[in-house]
Amino acid sequence: MKVHHHIRAFEQVLASYDGKLPLHRHLVVYFKQHKQMGSSDRRWASRYIYSYFRLGKALAQLGAIERLAIADFLCNTDLSLVTDHAFPAASAHIAKPIEEKVAFLKSQYPAFKLEDVFPFSAKLSDGINEQDFLYSLFVQPDLFIRVLETHLPTVKTKFEATGIAVKELSDTTLALPNGTKLEQIIDDTRLYQVQDFSSQKTGLYFKPQPYDYWWDCCAASGGKSLLIHSIEPKVKILASDVRETSLGNLQERFIAAGIKDFQKKTIDLLQNNDQILHHYEFDGILLDAPCSGAGTWGRTPEMLYFFEEYKIANYVKLQKAIAENVVKYLKPGKPLIYMTCSVFKQENEEVVNFLLEKLPLKLEAMELIKGYQDKADSMFVARLIKQ
Repeated sequence: MKVHHHIRAFEQVLASYDGKLPLHRHLVVYFKQHKQMGSSDRRWASRYIYSYFRLGKALAQLGAIERLAIADFLCNTDLSLVTDHAFPAASAHIAKPIEEKVAFLKSQYPAFKLEDVFPFSAKLSDGINEQDFLYSLFVQPDLFIRVLETHLPTVKTKFEATGIAVKELSDTTLALPNGTKLEQIIDDTRLYQVQDFSSQKTGLYFKPQPYDYWWDCCAASGGKSLLIHSIEPKVKILASDVRETSLGNLQERFIAAGIKDFQKKTIDLLQNNDQILHHYEFDGILLDAPCSGAGTWGRTPEMLYFFEEYKIANYVKLQKAIAENVVKYLKPGKPLIYMTCSVFKQENEEVVNFLLEKLPLKLEAMELIKGYQDKADSMFVARLIKQ
């Protein structure tokens, strides 16, 4: 039976994964090593493994296949062979809203608790609707692109011409189904940047001026640097990261976007960097801090599944240390933009409170961007002015 083929493929993928690599990267490697899997096999195996991790540790006493059937029921509106096989009672409820699905699941499995999916609710930042956030963990977020305002109608039309459902969220933002093959539809990659909607919203707090000199100190592959440049093309940028490979990716993205006025440096922000930065004074610093990433777990449910609570405190120490080390290079009266993709109060409001007590900073504004309302990641941003 085909269902047993699906089950076997899922079990093999699950047995091969230990959580050390992001799941999407692991699947790329796995599928290359198992070339006998056709496109349909790969698609179903990917769906099943992502659904499985979205259940977190709920109903842990059940076997893997029964848990998979339950998870796939909660996460999808079309019935899979595994759910039909191992949880047949769910078939009549497959297209219902998530609230009704959860109620039905509880009637069949009284031991099911949403708190077991995400056991960290007590640590959520202020203002998060706990139930809405927990429900969002069963939904794959959209793919978002930032487009030049002048090109948005053209880009949108190209997607519509291929039958892809596209939503215009702002003058510069389009939302697409996750997995959309952008490069097959838009051949000029200069027209857009892939960037989560909430990440784009943090740009409202930057407020760069022409000819400002900004430091993106945890730049990774440059998403925030590209965003600030889109807001003010005449801004000058120093992008740094501890990982040379990330800066290599950043340089490629900058060149592709036509950005020339930038510097990049490999810098460990936990060290004393006076020899590298002793003469630098910045008009603004972007600190997109290393964090738990809990606001992105709807997109990366494997991170939720493998996360251990003690790691929050480790990230908090890192965030505080980095902020203390970079603020001295900021000009008085200028902003430090502190950001995380976390939903945990310890990494967000409590770090801001620490910075206000310990450093010559004044809070101008802060926000928890509730991405779960837009099928996006959730992020935290604070604009702090050096006194």
